[in-house]
Amino acid sequence: MKVDICFSPDLLSLYDLQGRVAVIVDVLRATSTIVTALAAGVTEVFPTATLEECAALGREHGYITAAERDGIAAAGFDLGNSPFGFLDGKLPVRGRALAISTTNGTLALRRSLAAEAVVCGAFLNLKAVVDFAVAQQRDVLVVCAGWKGQFCLEDSLFGGALAERLAAQGFDITASDAALAALHLWQHAKPTWPHYLLQSAAVRRLNALEAHDDFTYCMQIDTHPDLLPLWQTDSLVRG
Repeated sequence: MKVDICFSPDLLSLYDLQGRVAVIVDVLRATSTIVTALAAGVTEVFPTATLEECAALGREHGYITAAERDGIAAAGFDLGNSPFGFLDGKLPVRGRALAISTTNGTLALRRSLAAEAVVCGAFLNLKAVVDFAVAQQRDVLVVCAGWKGQFCLEDSLFGGALAERLAAQGFDITASDAALAALHLWQHAKPTWPHYLLQSAAVRRLNALEAHDDFTYCMQIDTHPDLLPLWQTDSLVRG
């Protein structure tokens, strides 16, 4: 089994998804928020590419709606893209479905559905992603959501952390320069994690939005080691 990394959804046309496990990662914040939502009792998550689709699911089915563009909560939706929307108790979420649309993460997921299996990864559930990949015994492609088609540090570092753990389980990471680069980046950052990321563009954007608590929360590793958002038919469920 091999591990490869796609640093941007805009590069997905260069990869063959058939037969692979696609791990969608948007650490700041979509996949971290999806993990948190399912942990808080949300029954299923419908990721949408557009705000219009997200709003329609809320109107027609009564789903919770969460949406953001450029990191800012979109007007007219129940929540933005902060995991704390599912933790602060202001909105009842247990037993309800969620429709969510974000700038990067949900788009990356929608573009990856040709894979054999599609899951969401974050540092919060790194162990769950590793365990699933090992059980599947298939090649793994990490799809980094990035930022509007561009490379981003935090998603690439997750790819490196995943590559490190999968290499220990017998996966081949040497066939992909992208996987090797992500691994080396992670090994460089690891001793000062998460301080290393304070210089990143994503964290500077969050700080500008006064969302530093979101960053601190999303940097936690394996707080949900058994929770895996897994794509089934038309939504993500707790796998």
